[in-house]
Amino acid sequence: MATFAKTNFISIIVKALKIAWTSPNSCLGLLGGVVLLALGGKAKLVGGALEFSAGRGIGIFSKLPNGPIAAITIGHVILGMTDELLQRVRAHEHVHVRQYERWGPLFIPAYLGWSLVLLIQGRDPYRENPFEIEAYREAP
Repeated sequence: MATFAKTNFISIIVKALKIAWTSPNSCLGLLGGVVLLALGGKAKLVGGALEFSAGRGIGIFSKLPNGPIAAITIGHVILGMTDELLQRVRAHEHVHVRQYERWGPLFIPAYLGWSLVLLIQGRDPYRENPFEIEAYREAP
């Protein structure tokens, strides 16, 4: 019984450290979530990530420079077009949550840096990004 309690305590500490390490990014995601809530969106906690659906803000996802997206992960926050799309892409987006837990505040610069290098090389900055390759490999 003492071993279980010790293991549980350690897992709680590790999770708290991951949340703290990821918190600068999660705060950015929360700002986006607040905007979606103000536009009639909904929020729910799923698997340790806070998911926001767009409500009337759905147009935000379809008017991006590189075309429409179903969802985007920013720290422990996932912003998505609809509840149905969030359910469909959830496993993929949770791979990104785990990537944020590993990279913390370095995730966004690393992701964008890889995308820039790929773009300069004339390659696909999304599909050939190592972060996306991992996410599609683990959750197609």
